[in-house]
Formats: sequence, structure tokens, C-alpha cells
Amino acid sequence: MITIVVGLQWGDEGKGKVIDFLSQEHDIIVRFQGGANAGHTVYLDDQPLIFHLLPTGLHRQGKTGVIGPGVVLDIQQLVQEIREMEKYAGSLEGRLWIDPRTALVLPVHQAEDGWEEELKGGVGSTRRGIGPTYRDVYARLGLRVGDLFHPETLKHKLKVALDFNNQILGARYGKPPFLVETVYPQLLEWAEVIRPFVEDTHWFLRSALKANRAILFEGAQGTLLDIFFGTYPYVTSSHTLASGALISLGIGPKEVDRIYGVTKAYTTRVGKGPFPTELKGEQGTILRERGHEYGATTGRPRRCGWLDLVLLKYAVSLNGVTRLAVTKVDVLAGLPEVKVATSYRLDGQDRRVPPASSEDLERVQPLYQTFPGWNEFPRPSQKEDLPEPLQRYLTYIEEFVEVPIGFISYGRRTDEILAIFES
Repeated sequence: MITIVVGLQWGDEGKGKVIDFLSQEHDIIVRFQGGANAGHTVYLDDQPLIFHLLPTGLHRQGKTGVIGPGVVLDIQQLVQEIREMEKYAGSLEGRLWIDPRTALVLPVHQAEDGWEEELKGGVGSTRRGIGPTYRDVYARLGLRVGDLFHPETLKHKLKVALDFNNQILGARYGKPPFLVETVYPQLLEWAEVIRPFVEDTHWFLRSALKANRAILFEGAQGTLLDIFFGTYPYVTSSHTLASGALISLGIGPKEVDRIYGVTKAYTTRVGKGPFPTELKGEQGTILRERGHEYGATTGRPRRCGWLDLVLLKYAVSLNGVTRLAVTKVDVLAGLPEVKVATSYRLDGQDRRVPPASSEDLERVQPLYQTFPGWNEFPRPSQKEDLPEPLQRYLTYIEEFVEVPIGFISYGRRTDEILAIFES
């Protein structure tokens, strides 16, 4: 059985908690794209444990994690996470596997990412070297994990990669070059650190499927940050859609059983880019503070606004979602009214699908459906425990996007998830 979990907004939807919840019924958790720019948070005894590269759920004994070829790997960050995780879960040897095809984030990529962000005035990069690394992959200049174990060719490949990147550093930013003599010994050190974890994950996953093991594919970022279908250029550098998992892991579509899409009960995004339902006044501040809307990776404050059902339905369509997970319904409790955007007005015309260009999306006027608010509610054990206005709100979401809600969450801990709807 394969389950895919993806975010349906601009990331930060609460995927980490949902993935941790689902990991209880899965044997293997697989990270399929992105890099250390992700931040999936799980609370253990009210203490946050943040997964940047490690698959979420590895703190649970008996779970196996896989980092697939579609990920770009910052080994220094990974080693730091492994050491932190082993405090909770013991040694990860034998239950963490990294594909040898996985691209390496080099120090030159991180330096370029930071300088480019300063030069452009920011498109929302986390400065972790993600974009430059993916660029080198597609230019066929990148180094991969498997290269670390071939020192006779590694130095030549490193020289080719640095020659290309150093020209950019000098001509575009006026910065000094990175030297092979400095970076090469570092790569050899990395090789020994990760050697016990390297495995051809395609065949590992094929064997797991034959053995009827349950596998969970974990997406990072969100649908609206997809490099093709997101709000370009304010996007990430990888394929964040459910179909991206298939490309990144070499798994055929007929193998997938379920696709869960995660959305907040409202909308947030970090950095620049169009955001039709953004609340720039007091209401936006209330959502930010009540929802603790600050990035797990960067600490940047998130922009907040009402739930945008136009974009949500678009995201559901792109991913083929079979069930929704709606998070942070508790943050809206106590508001006198709650709104959702149901269509846009653009150039005098109403439309229920988003425009393809970010420039046009920036100009739309959202049209809203208003719902009565709901008060604080006790810890629910079933759907009927939810306040009636919240039940109507959730039902409207289901009917609008034409996908049932599988569960909701109402707090930051994994045990604050309620599996309810089978409509």
C-alpha cells in the first residue's frame, strides 16, 4: 500500500503532524523532494522536534525512513538531524536509507543562494542552496551521493561543478571562488559519515511493496509552490505535487492507493507573491499570533488570510486528492464570523478557477461566502462533538472541492487529530 501526503497551499499546512499521525499505520516513510528548506514539526511531550531532511516519524521505533533521488541533500544538516534523532530513537543504522542518486548541496550552492536573494531583493528563498543545486542537476553538473564513493572520479566532477559555479560567483556577485583543494577533503569526510545509510532505494521500495509493507510518501513545501504549477516565480525548485513523488522515486502510478491533501482552515504564505485572500490588518495579525504562524525553518512571519477555495480546488485537481486533512480549526474559534473565497473577479468577469499567471492572480478580487463563527470547544472524540457552525463550515469545504475530509486537527500535538468524515 502506498499513501502520498502533499500540502495544498503554499506550504506550512501542518503536514508534519499529519504525516506523523499516518506513520503509525505505515512501515516506511519516504521523503521525495525538496531539501533542508522544509520544516516538519512534531511535538514530543510538548517539545518541538523539527524534521528538515529526515523523513517524519523516524522517532517512532520500528519505522524505516528513505531519502529519495528527488531530494537535494545537505549532509551537514543531515548529520545534525541524525544525532538529534538518535537521542530519541537510538541508532538509525539499518532503518534510514539514502539513494545514491540523491544530489548533494555544496557550500558554493548555499553561498550563491544567499547572494542571489540579496541581489534580487528576495523571492522567498530560504538560502539553503536548493535552487542552485537543482539547476546543476538539470545542467548535468551536479554531484550525487554515489559520487562520494568513487574518489578517482570525484575530484574531476567537483572541478567541473566548481568551474561553472565560480564563474557565476565572480561575474554576478564579485565573490572569490570555492577551491577544489578545500571542498574535496570535506566531501571525503561526508562519504564516511553517510556510507552506512546508502542504498538503492528503488529496489528497496520494490521489495517492500512485494512484501505488502505500507509505505508513506512525504511531500515538502506545498502545491502552490510547485515549480511548474505554483505562483511562479515565487515558488520552490522542485515538483511538490503527488505526481512528483512518482517521478522522484521511480514508482508507477498504479501502485498508489491514497492521496491525502493537507490544508489549513485558513491560508498562509511566507515571502513575496500573490495572495488573494490576505488579511493585512488586525484580523491577519490575530490569525498569525493565535496560529503561531512563524516558519519552522527560517522563523519568518507568515502572511495570513481567509481560506481560498478557488486555489484549494485547483490544488485538489492537480494532485488527484482522495481525502482532505484540515488543520488548525481551533485557531478560528472565537471569531464572530469566518469567510472563504468562492470565486474571483478579474477585469469585470467572475471566475471560479485561478488565472495561470501570478500577475493576474495578484489583480483578482476575491468574492466571499461568510459563515457564523464558533466558540472554543472541548477535546472532541467524534464528529458530533464539534460545534455546529464548524460542522457546516467543513461540510461546505467538502462540497466545494468535491473531496471528503478524512480528519481534522485542532492543536499542535499528533494526538490532537480527529478522524471523522467518511462522506
